[in-house]
Amino acid sequence: MGCLNHWSQMRGPWWGALSLLLLVSLVATAPQTTWAQEAEVVEEEAAVVEEAAEPAAEAPAAETVAEEETQSTTEDAVESEAAAPAAEPTAPALIAANTSWMLTSSALVLFMTAPGLAMFYGGLVRKKNVLGVMMQCVFLMGLMTVIWSLYGYSLAFGDLDAKSKLKPYIGGSQYVMMNEVARSWDEEAGAPVEHMWPDPVSGWLPLPAHMLFQGMFFIITPALICGAFAERMKFSSMVVFSVLWGTIVYCPLCHWVWDAGILGFATTDSIKDGSAVAWSGGALDFAGGTVVHISSGVSALICALVIGKRKGFGHDDMRPHNLTYTVLGAAMLWVGWFGFNAGSELASDHLATSAFATTHFSAAAGLLGWVLYEWLTHGKPTVLGAASGLVAGLVCITPGAGFVNLMPALAMGFAAGIVCAFACSKVKGAFGYDDSLDAFGVHGIGGTLGAILTGVFATRAAWNIDNGNKLGLIEGESRVFIGQIVAVVVTWVFSIVATFIILKVIDAVMGLRVSEQGEVIGLDQSQHGEEGYIFT
Repeated sequence: MGCLNHWSQMRGPWWGALSLLLLVSLVATAPQTTWAQEAEVVEEEAAVVEEAAEPAAEAPAAETVAEEETQSTTEDAVESEAAAPAAEPTAPALIAANTSWMLTSSALVLFMTAPGLAMFYGGLVRKKNVLGVMMQCVFLMGLMTVIWSLYGYSLAFGDLDAKSKLKPYIGGSQYVMMNEVARSWDEEAGAPVEHMWPDPVSGWLPLPAHMLFQGMFFIITPALICGAFAERMKFSSMVVFSVLWGTIVYCPLCHWVWDAGILGFATTDSIKDGSAVAWSGGALDFAGGTVVHISSGVSALICALVIGKRKGFGHDDMRPHNLTYTVLGAAMLWVGWFGFNAGSELASDHLATSAFATTHFSAAAGLLGWVLYEWLTHGKPTVLGAASGLVAGLVCITPGAGFVNLMPALAMGFAAGIVCAFACSKVKGAFGYDDSLDAFGVHGIGGTLGAILTGVFATRAAWNIDNGNKLGLIEGESRVFIGQIVAVVVTWVFSIVATFIILKVIDAVMGLRVSEQGEVIGLDQSQHGEEGYIFT
């Protein structure tokens, strides 16, 4: 999301050797199979001393019984030693493992918003606005959590009657006010009721864990949009916009893609038997290419166009005030993104490991792609370019993290670094819009590129999601690729129209921008009455 607004004149051909070192991180998992211990055999010898004389016929009988008992004991010992089967993980063990990973992933995604995004954006604005943009990120952590608990989770994942015509478009009231999510008491059983999330891939997961994880996405998505209207939107307007946008745009999109809606992936079998409701077979979106990045990026562009440019844009000095904040924030985003992508498997298994690895590879390649682009066009590699590039790589791999293999992840990340760098410099410069922190250039463009490339590189080897049927163009199948294009177009159109209407309504009712004087002195003072830096 780095600002590459003002490029110097293209220098002559760059001479010298350019050395780029790719760091390959091996993600290993330890086998979790538990082997039964070998049985120990204890043989006891019994000596029977008989003082009284017994009939001669009983002595051979006693010897025969003793021999049979000894033989039986020996055979049992041999069978016990030979039979040492692997113990299958029990359901409670699987639930515990999945729950542990999902709670960790939830914390990692929350970590992305603050301090990650707060520091990343905070460093990119001018110093008079650093608290303003950080406050937006932190405040949304509280606001969106409350909205999610009241009705957001239900709109996204709540169930409707199977016969309802609205079922493919929006969730029902099932989880309103955390109904059927929070533990309840069963009088007949005399015990609390545990509500579980049934997933066809990962098995069972406590419903509160699923709710929390998805809620972290609900927090960070509107926070990403804040980068487009940074330094000029009223805080009160930002609050209202985030609530309306999360309700009207995010929740329906989430339902469409991740709760068997009109954009959810449909298997070949479901298409053949007529049970599929998805348009054009739906789309593959592992962790939010459409739901999070395209929607927020495209909405960010509309925000920038509707609210207008910052005062002095194009001639005043608007360089980032603290790139050390930005690069540290980018590093935090990199770490948090492992929970964002690998956690989207909803289980601790091999697919989560693969998503973890593709995420890391794409981030590394995105960093190199952006730096290479600016090195060849601007003459120098920059820290801002490295930070922006790694985020572009992370955005691009998000929809395909669990569907593509490791080496295609490198290609996707590298392409994202170059394409997003071009969008943030040449495209933004040509059209002249003021996307303050390049939310559209990185998330809108990077998410779109990632969704399309997922249709190219998706493979059964990564995830056999369609019962052995081919997936991406790399396997010679076009159905998934077409579905990705349809999902991208639908997300773009829906986000543009809905965001435009929301902004216009807010502007008419309460206004969007701070006053001119408030913008000059900065949002820290005009909106919050504070200063980010006080030097005495």
